[in-house]
Amino acid sequence: MYAVIMAGGKGARFWPRSREKKPKHLLNIISDKTIIQETVDRIKPLVPPENILVVTGKKHARTLTRQLPEIPSRNIIIEPQGRNTAACIGLAALHIRKIVPDDIMIVLPSDHAIADTQKFIDVLGAAAQTAADEDGLVTIGIKPSSVQTGFGYIEKGNSLKKIKNEEIFRVKSIREKPDFQKAAEFVQSGNFYWNSGMFIWKNSVILKEIGRWLPALYAGLMQIEEAIGSPLEAATVSRVYRKLDSISIDYGVMEKADNVFILPGDFGWSDVGSWDALWEISSKDTKNNAAVGGSRTILEDSEDSLVYNPRKLTALVGVKDLIVVETKDALLICKKGRSQDVKKIVEKLEADKLKKYL
Repeated sequence: MYAVIMAGGKGARFWPRSREKKPKHLLNIISDKTIIQETVDRIKPLVPPENILVVTGKKHARTLTRQLPEIPSRNIIIEPQGRNTAACIGLAALHIRKIVPDDIMIVLPSDHAIADTQKFIDVLGAAAQTAADEDGLVTIGIKPSSVQTGFGYIEKGNSLKKIKNEEIFRVKSIREKPDFQKAAEFVQSGNFYWNSGMFIWKNSVILKEIGRWLPALYAGLMQIEEAIGSPLEAATVSRVYRKLDSISIDYGVMEKADNVFILPGDFGWSDVGSWDALWEISSKDTKNNAAVGGSRTILEDSEDSLVYNPRKLTALVGVKDLIVVETKDALLICKKGRSQDVKKIVEKLEADKLKKYL
């Protein structure tokens, strides 16, 4: 069994803590360890470090090697350019096929938080067994706790079977990020789950499905496969990969395939996708304030707020629903519930060419 951790992205919603050189998964946001270190530790009971692959960009490869010394350096796979998840997963599948003819492949984002590790391992084990038995594409769904438009939704169909108390369902439909009204309908129906971005399948199955639904991308991957392990590998990957279609595995394959299954994942999941999400999973005082970062925080007549400050005393007086984030060169003050829009600040900085803040 192999695990592939996708370690791309900028984590723009976590600005100003997350920057281009150190995106969210390379930061210690929720514990003393970085998020990707926690991701690797979490999967190790199921997959040994020598079978864990990390796909990342060139600018983060050295940092990942330092942060993950137990992962062989050959398992840090570099994308010359981000081309979305279908290309990322396809590239990792080729590297696995160079090692073994076929095996189960668990695909995980690098930057999620899981509260109950043992339950997580139990669900993944049942998912891996399903992928082996059914030659199918298996995903993990998260029961919605609120109406969210930032997630894709998966509609469950009929129950297939149970494996060690974990129920497996056929997938009826997969929906991209909906508007608020549609998301509310999904949540109210009780038949939809958030798309966690976790996938489990045989290596041969996902490559076959990419070939079926994304033939141009598959053709490029086959060019790369011929060069893997040869002196031409770096040049071939650089030349071919940049031309691959930039498309998500959800839209490119999962929405179209007919052999898709879902397991509910009730293990305290968060994508830690914004400062609001960090507030949700953080310890809070009696007035629902969360103070993280280590420095002293004084909260007077304030409630439902988040303060992240690792350097200086921070005091809030008479406020509600605020997010306050301080770093050495930037200060963010945001109304709680609006932190998804922090990415607009990053876009503004990019447009104004203020690279020192990115």
